[in-house]
Amino acid sequence: MKHESSGTVARFDLEVIGAGLSAADLTGPLLAGDSALRTVVVAPPGTGKTTIVPPTVANRLASQGRSGKVVVTQPRRMAARAAARRLAQLTGTRLGAEVGYAVRGDQQISKATVVEFVTTGVLLRRLIRDPEASGIAAIVLDEVHERHLDTDLTFAMVQQLGQLRDAPLDIVVMSATLDAKLWAGLLTDDGETAANILSVEANSYPLREQWAPLAGNQRGIDARGVTDTFITHIADTVVSTVKREPYGDVLVFLPGAREIDRVAQRLSQQLRDVEVLPLLGSTPAAEQDRILQPRREQQPRRVVLATNVAESALTVPGVRIVVDAGLDRQSRLDTIRGVAGLVTVGAAKSSMVQRGGRAARQAPGLVVRCVSDAEFAARPAHRPAEIRTTDLTQAVLDLACWGAADGAGMALPEPLPERAYTTAVDTLTQLGALDVQHRVTPLGRKLADLPVDPRLGRALYDGAEFSGAQLAAETVATLSSDQRAPGADLTALLRRLRAERPQRWTSDVVRLRRVLPPETTESSRDPLQIGMITALAYPTQIARRRGTATGQTAEYLLASGTAASLPKDSSLQGCEWLAIAQLTLHGNRAIIRSAAELDQDHAELAAGSLVTTQTEAKFVDGKVSARSMHRLGAIELSSTPVKPTPEHTKAAVASTIRERGVLDFFAVTTNPKRYAEFETLRGRLGILYKVFGPPWPDVTDTALTQHLDDWLEPEIEQLARGTHRDRLDL
Repeated sequence: MKHESSGTVARFDLEVIGAGLSAADLTGPLLAGDSALRTVVVAPPGTGKTTIVPPTVANRLASQGRSGKVVVTQPRRMAARAAARRLAQLTGTRLGAEVGYAVRGDQQISKATVVEFVTTGVLLRRLIRDPEASGIAAIVLDEVHERHLDTDLTFAMVQQLGQLRDAPLDIVVMSATLDAKLWAGLLTDDGETAANILSVEANSYPLREQWAPLAGNQRGIDARGVTDTFITHIADTVVSTVKREPYGDVLVFLPGAREIDRVAQRLSQQLRDVEVLPLLGSTPAAEQDRILQPRREQQPRRVVLATNVAESALTVPGVRIVVDAGLDRQSRLDTIRGVAGLVTVGAAKSSMVQRGGRAARQAPGLVVRCVSDAEFAARPAHRPAEIRTTDLTQAVLDLACWGAADGAGMALPEPLPERAYTTAVDTLTQLGALDVQHRVTPLGRKLADLPVDPRLGRALYDGAEFSGAQLAAETVATLSSDQRAPGADLTALLRRLRAERPQRWTSDVVRLRRVLPPETTESSRDPLQIGMITALAYPTQIARRRGTATGQTAEYLLASGTAASLPKDSSLQGCEWLAIAQLTLHGNRAIIRSAAELDQDHAELAAGSLVTTQTEAKFVDGKVSARSMHRLGAIELSSTPVKPTPEHTKAAVASTIRERGVLDFFAVTTNPKRYAEFETLRGRLGILYKVFGPPWPDVTDTALTQHLDDWLEPEIEQLARGTHRDRLDL
């Protein structure tokens, strides 16, 4: 930092910070002018835009005598922490002084902080609590091209805030792809003049490309996820590349933690003189910092196994080789089946191009893609925006807190999908978070202020009554963590977190516990209570085992009607009831990734209105029979024979006629002579109705089904009393 001669205005030394960065060319245009900034910056990864733009905006504010900090958003915690640490190092200041960060469960800021890096979700929560954004003079939204749902919502709120707030607000939007016109048009103040667009070219180094697809026509993904064959192929590709290319560290892109573990196990057996380092969101902060620091000469060569956290915002120093599995894990809402889960798909071309570019950020590099060039060419251009594919429950609640549950009048890059929006509104209404006019309720505001999904928030409050506040807080913190449940066993994960007490989980437990009233009784130690709290959060994911065959992978039927199975190594295989927290979706199949044991009593208690008792009648072999069906959603709990009523009989008859037709219902089709007579009569009546209309009857199956009372009421009563169809006098 350097100071004005008066000693009152702090400024960043942009020459030092921007040395060697392509994005240093942005400082002049950003500092020019006196009006509030409305700027879109387009710059590829590696140009230094995240490093140079925030201090430049801070200097602009200082030159204009404006107070308030610069808040910079990043889509991931790791990127926010790394960006803050990097800028603090370049300015020679202590992290948490002039430059700081705030992410869920961790922050280093002070009253002196001028530039604060935050996750997009942190800024979103702040805006909902304080719509004026007090103390903030500028907002820089980074990585908007990734189209995370939080980013889309935050952009729309910030854009509206910039128009309505009395105090000026500088807004800079940064993207690594060529979608600047979209954001510039949305960012404009008057709807006529687009925002300023600044572009930077990357100082690119040569990048070699190699293709390493699976042999033959083998597929890397099957009904249970990434195949062992493909995992082995990826590991073998890394090993052969390391041995063939003697220089530089290796960055391997994999879709998730499970694949990282499986590849790491294979590499540790084959690469003895190489350090294998997993890098994902759940990696401890100290380990993240170590991986993101340059390797010393005496340290062994590194192979970093990463998810897409390392795709754009992070620079892993020393990387000269990228091995890309070509896969991506995305959140998807299946509105037909009524389930949300993670799906593993082929990565988009733009993602794979960005991944490959990590190898050539600091020197010439190599990317080895585990697909063929033809498969790469056939991939979609971009990853779909989350707003199109993911569950919108949290987003709709956030928008309702802002004042428009459907986002009407806001500068969203695209509107909320109607079906997903309706599903979210229904969920929030059932939770008591929205009223019938889709306005946020007092409970909804409480849920929105929690660092968890609103379903988990409601489970926190309700679970505390059943199981005690401490267990409710611990379970909800576990459900909201990004830690992987071993063998899909959520209870085992909770035991591990209790023993290890990682910082973020511990912080979440403390914060969640703080919103609950003091304990009146000791928290339950019954392990079924963990399942109870999980079921309160996700009642449609309560599941019951199908069948009792031993030696087979257990399959479960969810209350939503979806079938799902456990991993083969799961300790939950013998459980009859489960409360499922997380699923991965593969075509028509679903794999349980996190669940807790439950019993029927707790399942019915948690399911609430999903538990129903209805009488169902069926017409079979000429007679109507009825049963009283006790269900939890799609799960049949019990079935008892009962006497059908005329109404039940009418419903059964109507259903049969709709499915099979009137003539089949009366078994006319089995008698050729009667069938011909009936068809002749119906044909004549049909002509009369078509020519003259009423009082001649419409004798189509549809019309007869709609008016059963007019022509079949006495017979329906006889069927209800148990009379066989063949004994009816027709």
